Parts: sequence; structure tokens; C-alpha cells
Amino acid sequence: MLLRTALITLMLTALSGLGGLLAAFVHTPLPFMLGSLLTSGAIALIWVDKLPADYKFPMKFRMLFMIVIGVMIGTRVTPEVISALPSYLTSFALLTVFVAAAHGLNYVIFRRLGGYDRATAFYSGTPGGLMESIAMGEAAGANIAILTMQQFLRIIAVITLVPVGLSIWYGAPVGSASGQTLARAGADLHALPLVMAIGLVGLLIGRAIRLPAYQLTGPLLAAAIVTVTGWADLPVPQWLVNLAQVVIGASLGMRFAGLGGRSMIRATWLALLSVAGMLALGLICALILRPLTGLHLDVLLISFAPGGVTEMALVALSLHANPAIVTLHHIYRIILTVVEMTFAARLLPPDGDSPQ
Repeated sequence: MLLRTALITLMLTALSGLGGLLAAFVHTPLPFMLGSLLTSGAIALIWVDKLPADYKFPMKFRMLFMIVIGVMIGTRVTPEVISALPSYLTSFALLTVFVAAAHGLNYVIFRRLGGYDRATAFYSGTPGGLMESIAMGEAAGANIAILTMQQFLRIIAVITLVPVGLSIWYGAPVGSASGQTLARAGADLHALPLVMAIGLVGLLIGRAIRLPAYQLTGPLLAAAIVTVTGWADLPVPQWLVNLAQVVIGASLGMRFAGLGGRSMIRATWLALLSVAGMLALGLICALILRPLTGLHLDVLLISFAPGGVTEMALVALSLHANPAIVTLHHIYRIILTVVEMTFAARLLPPDGDSPQ
């Protein structure tokens, strides 16, 4: 069983890697993530009957590469970034308004246009807290299949539309699509054991203290401490960053397995409408904050884009925005979303309707 799962996972990763290489060849934004995501998504939708019925992409395998990304982001945390934290209070305040407004907008979209019952619409519309939304939605009687699909489509739509939109905005490929590197030049394997050791320690601590998205934020915090204190240098080679993107993209694409038909079509256009609304709100917030904070518009937009922490951090890396700043905003967004939906759920009236 384990051998079969390992072989299938390696095959899917290899095929997704080919998709990433093809995407890099045609200069798409964030090619290794988006190319692998589209490839594995196509496999999950078209050839799902060729996969064993009980197969699931192993999350522990994905976690190893999330550790790599977390450590890499953590090395970008500098004393200058830490000293600038008070200057982000304005953007955090506006992010608080954004979370409430985005959740309210999404609830209307999923409830009125999608015809979902109240619980499914409410938890499908949260602008973050993927696992928390699914867990709380299940307890509230939401349709878990629809809820899970909407939440993953949100993340996939954001990590696809944001880099493509920025490329169109600037009139030229940006970030990784223009050939920029994500890792420091000359990095080799000599520090890899230390990178993984620091990352694993951070992951265990993050899980113990219940950090949001601890698979990423735990290693990030550990690497940041090591880097800021000057205890060690943690260079990550470019090929490993590319491989991490392939694995993360492949794991997201496999979430489409078993989906299809009218529910898939409806979920897709609802997700696109929802994400468009949230990105519009995020753009308004970014335009307001730009003269107040001095941060670039693309950094602010990425900070408000409602994608997963890992995925949006990778977008930030791709665009050479400061991933530490972006990640701080997304951690706050997730914490705030969990708190907000916990209290708002108490105001949600019971509903016996079932999703249409």
C-alpha cells in the first residue's frame, strides 16, 4: 500500500514537473506552481478512474516542501523588517475591515446566487482559515463536498489570477516569468541538513503552540530567529525552490479528483465571482494604503489577496516582493478570519435548506 502510494505520488510529481517546465518555457507567471497545478488538476479530472479509489496525495510529503519554503521566507526576515512592524498598524487595521467585508460579500454570492444553504454559504465564504472553515462547517451541518471545493477553488483562483493580472498590469512578464531567481546565487547542498533541521524544529514548535498554517509559519519563525541573531546562514538552492513549487501545485491540483458536472461548473463561476469581488476590495485597500505606508501597490495587493499563506508567499517570492511583510499580513488575516467566523456563526440562524 505504502509502496503503491509512493510510486503514484512520484509519477504525479514527475508529470506535474513537466507541466511546470512547459509553463516556464512559455513564460507564464509562477510557472512551476501553476504548471504543476494545471497538470495534476487535469489528471484528477480526466483520468481519475486510472488512480486507485483510495489514493490521496500524501500531505506529509507536501509538508517537507512547505518546510523548505517556510525556511526560505524566514531568511528574508531582517532586523529592518522587525523594526518596521509598527508602520504596518494602518494596513492591519484596514485588513480587519477587509475580512468582515469580504466574508459578507461572499455570503451573499454563495447564498443568493449559488443557492447554498446558510451554513454552506457562510463557511464557503470565509476569506481564509481553510482547515478551520472546513472543520467548523462540518460541525454546523454544511455540505462538506461543496465547502471544500469552494475553498480550494478560492486559493487556486487567487494564485492564478494575481500573477497573471500583475503581468498584464505591467505589460510584461513579472517575477519568475521574467526569469528572476528566487534563491540566492551560488547556494548549494552544504546547508541543506541544517535547513531541514531548523525547519523541522520550527514545525514542531509551531504545532505545539498552534500557530496558524504551522507547517509554514513554524519553520518561518525558526529560520527568522536563526537569521536575525546571526547564528547561521541558511541558503536554499534554486532547484529545491522549484521542486517545492511543483509538489505544492500538484497537491492542490489533485483536490479536483472526483469532481465534475454541474456542481463543478457552478462552483467554478461562483469562485471566480467571489475572488473577483475580494480582489477588488483588496485593490481598493491597497490604493488607500499606498500613500499612507509607502509600500508598493503590488506588495499591498498581494498582502490582501485571499490565497493560502504558502501560495501567496510564493507569489511574493516570485514577484520579488518582501515575503516576510506579505506573510505577516496573511497570518493576521487567518487569525482574524477564525475569530470573526467563530463569533459571527453564533448569529447565523438555523436553516434546513440543502444546497441545490
